Amino acid sequence: MRELSRGLVARVEAATPPGRDRAVDALRALAILGVVGGHWLVTALVADSGTVRTASPLTYVPQLAPVSWVFQTLSVFFLVGGVVAARSWASARERGVAYGRWVGGRLTRLFRPVAAVLVVWSLAAGAMLASGVGEPTVLALAKLVWSPLWFLLVFAVLTALTPLVARLHPLWPLAVVLHVDLVRFGLGGPRELGWVNVIAGWLVPYCLGALVARGGLRGLRNRWALLLGGAAAAGALVVGAGYPASMVGVPGGRISNLDPPSLAAVAFGLAQCGAALLLLGPLRRALRRPAAWAVVAVVNLAAMTVFLWHQTAMIVVTMSASLLAEGPLPGLHTVPDGAGWVAARLLWLPVFALVLLVCGAAFHAYEQGGRRAARPPLLVRESFPERKQEVRRA
Repeated sequence: MRELSRGLVARVEAATPPGRDRAVDALRALAILGVVGGHWLVTALVADSGTVRTASPLTYVPQLAPVSWVFQTLSVFFLVGGVVAARSWASARERGVAYGRWVGGRLTRLFRPVAAVLVVWSLAAGAMLASGVGEPTVLALAKLVWSPLWFLLVFAVLTALTPLVARLHPLWPLAVVLHVDLVRFGLGGPRELGWVNVIAGWLVPYCLGALVARGGLRGLRNRWALLLGGAAAAGALVVGAGYPASMVGVPGGRISNLDPPSLAAVAFGLAQCGAALLLLGPLRRALRRPAAWAVVAVVNLAAMTVFLWHQTAMIVVTMSASLLAEGPLPGLHTVPDGAGWVAARLLWLPVFALVLLVCGAAFHAYEQGGRRAARPPLLVRESFPERKQEVRRA
């Protein structure tokens, strides 16, 4: 086993282009794992009178709101997306690649694995309904799997707009978010206006990433200002303007910071981006070690598979246990109303991860366009196509 691991590390290291910005890939991996961990910790499937419904521990224990500060990492993902897309588009223009070919290739890689999830869960939902499972249960389970796909639609739109927004300063979409929230919360405007922030809110870290790709925000002073300024603004909005402390939606809450993104969530995202940029230097030094880089590379190769199937893994464990156990299991089927549930849920996380590995083995080929997963060097080369020459260091 040790020899096999060493061989894999050596192959991944040999296949990685010399100019690959490994720290950016590490940030992407951390962002994806943060989303997965957050969903697993704040989502419960409660067995109730023969049906299954979703619940959140944040509803019952609001003191857990700081958990969302750690695991709501979408801003970091959009930051990385902006960096990578801006570099990729610049490289494509240098090589004379047409816009249609460039965006088509990126969107194909993004949505190819989505088809597998939609097909599997359409069949699963139909089978459950045909076997007598109640419609509320089927809808609750399907919504858990399909609702995160909104994020991919937004990411696809921003990717397609990269040539237009690559030089847009992040302050412009930030100003849009500010005015939208001022109108809908301060002036009693229509709630529907908030959906403007679905694009504008995530455009802020995306444009920030494009700015980094152009060589902006190099100094530590700028990055610390981003971290501290974003954190101070988010804190002031929570304490003084009535925004929720949780950076994810809480069932039954008066306001959601995430659906659609609020000014508080965007400000907090800026703080996260500042912290992420401060980590670039230490990460680059750490990832000079081939073993550390191999772990990051493998996570990146399976990033979409992990994102798309992590809720399925939790559902499989929960529903299988309900069939095998004589009664509700703590942390799995019970109401998430206290520290005991949280402690029990932490013990279930390795089981979720194990089932996710099985899902990854079954569906990873769709992420790689049908290539066999047994060829890691080729996958590293072909999954990281943005630039093979030395990238500009952020």
